[in-house]
Amino acid sequence: MSQANVNATPTRHELPFRAADFTTLTEALDYAAQGETGSNFYTGRGGLYASVSYDELRLQATELAHKLLGLGLDKGARVALVAETNPDFIRFFYACQYAGLIPVALPASVKVGAHYAYVSQLQRLLEASDAAIGVASEGYLPFLQEASEGLTIRMVDAPEAFYALPASQQQLPQITPEDISYIQYTSGSTRFPRGVVIKHHTAMANLQSMITHGLEMSGEDRMMSWLPFYHDMGLVGMVLVPMAAQVSVDYLDTREFAMRPRQWLNLMTQTRATISFAPSFGYDLCARRVRAADIAGYDLSNWRVAGIGAEMIRPETLEYFAEIMEPCGFDRRAFLACYGMAECTLGISFSPLSTGFTTHHIDSDHLSDHHEAVLLEEGSTQGRGRHFVNCGVPLPGFDVEIRDDDQILDDWHSGVIYLRGPSVMSGYFNQPEESSHALCENGWLNTGDIGYLVDGVLTITGRKKDLIIIHGRNIWPQDLEHVAETQPEVRSGDAVAFSAPDHEGEESCVLMVQCRERDPAKRNNLVRRLTALVRMEMSLDCFVQLVPNRSLPRTSSGKLSRAKARLDYINANDIEQLNSAAEEVRLRVASA
Repeated sequence: MSQANVNATPTRHELPFRAADFTTLTEALDYAAQGETGSNFYTGRGGLYASVSYDELRLQATELAHKLLGLGLDKGARVALVAETNPDFIRFFYACQYAGLIPVALPASVKVGAHYAYVSQLQRLLEASDAAIGVASEGYLPFLQEASEGLTIRMVDAPEAFYALPASQQQLPQITPEDISYIQYTSGSTRFPRGVVIKHHTAMANLQSMITHGLEMSGEDRMMSWLPFYHDMGLVGMVLVPMAAQVSVDYLDTREFAMRPRQWLNLMTQTRATISFAPSFGYDLCARRVRAADIAGYDLSNWRVAGIGAEMIRPETLEYFAEIMEPCGFDRRAFLACYGMAECTLGISFSPLSTGFTTHHIDSDHLSDHHEAVLLEEGSTQGRGRHFVNCGVPLPGFDVEIRDDDQILDDWHSGVIYLRGPSVMSGYFNQPEESSHALCENGWLNTGDIGYLVDGVLTITGRKKDLIIIHGRNIWPQDLEHVAETQPEVRSGDAVAFSAPDHEGEESCVLMVQCRERDPAKRNNLVRRLTALVRMEMSLDCFVQLVPNRSLPRTSSGKLSRAKARLDYINANDIEQLNSAAEEVRLRVASA
């Protein structure tokens, strides 16, 4: 394969730049294929091991599309792809686009000792999507094959087996804007997965808006990413955006980044990339690993958009990264805070370019008690202050309202974020009841996220439907609570899960369980058992706290209140107790 514009200095390709003004992803790739740009894949040591131009990608994808159709698949059949960061994934993803099939990206995140949890997760996703075929590399294939046992799935194999299939002679179908492009399962419950249905016109509306207004891209840009392809920010932001904008993109596998985070900076220096995104923890991990001796080797002066999103944004993390990287030419004004979600394809609001991030210093006690954001002066001793990062104005075409039930709230008042726009999903796959809960008949989407507006600028203050986010990973509390309720000592409604700051201020998982047992040995056994089960089923370290019967807080309607349980937990634990709890977690995990 030829290299796809991998020179250190990006050059404007001869193809006239178009800001994703296409009707389908296939039309977008058809156009990008006329240029000289494409995708490049790097090892954890920084070596280029594969390069696929958009021209090659289109040819390979259309050839593979004929082979997939040779399996007798109907238009709209789902194709499950274990989404590793490699050329195979993008070939299959675009082959599905041309064949009229619907790709479903599966996580490629199995951890040591988490075989059962990973296979169970894959099985639920295969069942939920009713996948017709499954594709995984040799390393992940045994997990996918085990997950597919007992399911009516035609073929589960490695990419090479599909490449070797005979091609169908039938014509590729006509792809229309109303066809489903893909289904996204990245941000839902692992036990009760929900697949976001994104049509071609929905995807293209968001891509065009982000490229034109959010990022103001041109043919001079180049992107770099270590984000996983199964996450909406990784798939839409770092696979579809560069293709739709006809610019080159460089990839580092997520696992390689986790082991060698400084490689992100090495590749930004080597490729002179201008755009890269990450959650807060990515900037933090990278900055903490950089050594003084490394600084002279980095040149981050080309980095004009350092996107930040996917979880609650921590301003102190960004300040720390900017301070460490400033001698390398990094401009803190490159930070671009944004808000998005898979149900809206990806992007919803972007802060202004080249201005850095801004915050509101808010009285968090008043916000919690009265749902109103009241500004505090820096250094004020009144109330507990917290800095919330502003996420900018909604993209063109989006209407945003802050509501309390059906009441629309004024500026500075915190409530549930509702929005409507051209890139909102058509619903959840095969889940009409869930779809009706999220989507109103008049097109408004209940995001479940909490925030407030000020002069059109959106600020996020709470997480989606109690969603727990640990290092960019989405964890639904219902999954943790279900694990607890499988134990004979725990009744339905006896467990509540949430996240809370640990001794270092990082969010960690907490599972609070009502326990009637008084025998210390039996209580300790339950804690150890739950700790081990959560780790086995969800590959997650979680602090389990037993509390007396009838002590979990409830709402006025009698439902468990995760928000109140979290607040009670934080208020009841001073710094020493939090340190002790963290140490107890480590000891329990070691002995589990």
